[in-house]
Amino acid sequence: MRKAIVLISLSILVLCLCLALVYILPPVNDRLAWRVEELILRIKYSLHPPGQVIFIPQGQASATPEGSSLPDPVSTSTPAPSPSADLSSSPTAEFDQPTQPTATHTPVPSPTVASTPLPERVELKGVRYEDQHGSRTNYCAPANLAMALSYWNWRGNRDVVGPVLKPNDKDKNVMPYEMAAYVENNTDLKVVERVGGDLQTIKSFVAAGYPVLVEKGLYHIDLTGVVSWMGHYQVVTGFDEAGGYFITQDSLIKPDFEVAYEAFYSNWRAFNYIYLVIYPADRQNEVMALLGSQADETANYQHAALKASNEIMGLSGIDQYFAWFNRGTNLAELQDYAGAAVAYDEAFKVYPTIPESERPWRMLWYQTGPYWAYFYSQRYYDVLYLADGTLKAMQGEKNLEESYYWRGMARATLGDTQAAIEDYRLALKYHPGFEPALYQLRLLGVEDPG
Repeated sequence: MRKAIVLISLSILVLCLCLALVYILPPVNDRLAWRVEELILRIKYSLHPPGQVIFIPQGQASATPEGSSLPDPVSTSTPAPSPSADLSSSPTAEFDQPTQPTATHTPVPSPTVASTPLPERVELKGVRYEDQHGSRTNYCAPANLAMALSYWNWRGNRDVVGPVLKPNDKDKNVMPYEMAAYVENNTDLKVVERVGGDLQTIKSFVAAGYPVLVEKGLYHIDLTGVVSWMGHYQVVTGFDEAGGYFITQDSLIKPDFEVAYEAFYSNWRAFNYIYLVIYPADRQNEVMALLGSQADETANYQHAALKASNEIMGLSGIDQYFAWFNRGTNLAELQDYAGAAVAYDEAFKVYPTIPESERPWRMLWYQTGPYWAYFYSQRYYDVLYLADGTLKAMQGEKNLEESYYWRGMARATLGDTQAAIEDYRLALKYHPGFEPALYQLRLLGVEDPG
C-alpha cells in the first residue's frame, strides 16, 4: 500500500512538472497566461470585492507647509499625465450594452461638425486587425493604435508599439495622450485628440476616409461568469445608417464588430466622448475643417464641459456619475481646478448609489483628473485618500504609476519628502522612464531614481 501511495505521489509530481514545462512554452503561454491571470484576480476580487471601496471627499484645503512650495501646474517642462485608459484585463466575452439600463434616456446631442449629407453606409478597408491577447495580457492600447496606424500603410504591429507605450507589460493603463505622443514621435503621421464628440463627428470623419480611435467603458464577462466594468479602446472603420450601427475593429472580440449607435454612445460617455484621428501631414487642413469649431482646443474643452453640464440633470445612476466626472475633467483641463473639484465631489457622491456590481471601480486606472483638481485646490489629503483607495481596490500587483506619482506629489507638499521619493520610485518601477516622476526626483535632488 505504501509503495502504491509513493508511486501515485511521484506520478502526480512528474505530471505537474510536465504541465509546468509545457505551460512556459511560448505558444502555450501566449494562449493561457492571460486566462490564468484573470482567474487568479477573480478569486481575489471575490474575497475582497473592489466595488466596496468608496472614496468620500473630505474637502479640506491644507495650507502649504513652511519651506515647501506648490508646484506650478503649467510651468513644468514635462507635466504630469493629462486627465484621461487602457484595458485592465482580458475577458473571454464582452457585450456592448448601455452602461446603465435604468438611466433616464437623453437624446444624442445635435452634430457639432457641419458637413454635406452623409452616405447611408461606409466601410473603410485597409486596417490590419490585431488581437490584444497573448502573453502580454494588457495590450489593448498597443493593438488598437497599431490598427489605426496600419490604415495609413504603417508597417509595425502591437509588438512594435507596446514596448514604447508600456515599458512594463503589467502597467494597467495607457493614456490617449501617450498614444498621440507615439504617433508624433515615432511616425511621419499627425494626430488630433479631442473630447465631447458625438456620433455625427465620427461618421463625418469615417465618411471622409479617416478611421477614428475612441476610448469607452463597457461591461465584460470574465472566465467565472462575473460581469464588471472596464475601459477599452476601439477603432471605428464604418457605419450603417439603415442598421443603426458602427463597424469597429475590436481587439478584444473580432474584426468588423458591429456596435449599435445607442450602446456605443452610452458607453463612450464614460471617457468624456474622447476620440483620436490619425492623418497624413498634407491633409491637415481637411482634418481641421472637419473639426469645425472643435479645432481650437480651448473651445473644445468648453464645449465638452457644457455638454457634460447639460447631461447631468437628465441622467441618473452610473451615467450621471460619468457626466459629473466629465465636467470635472473638462474644467481641470481649462485649469478651473476649484470648479473641477466640486464636480468630482458630486461624482463621488453618486458613486455609492450605484449597485455594487455595476460600479466602475477601475475608473482611476484610466482617468487622473481628480488628482489634478484636488491637488491644485490644495486638498492634499483628498489626493492621499483617493490614491490609497485606488491602490487598495487592486487585488493584483498595484501597478498604477499615476496614483503613486500623485500620492508622492501630495506627500512632498505636506513635507513628507522621503515617502514622496518612495512613491516616485514606485511610479518608475511600474513605468520605467516615467518623466513626471523623474522630474520630481530631480527637483528633490535625487540623482539615482532607482
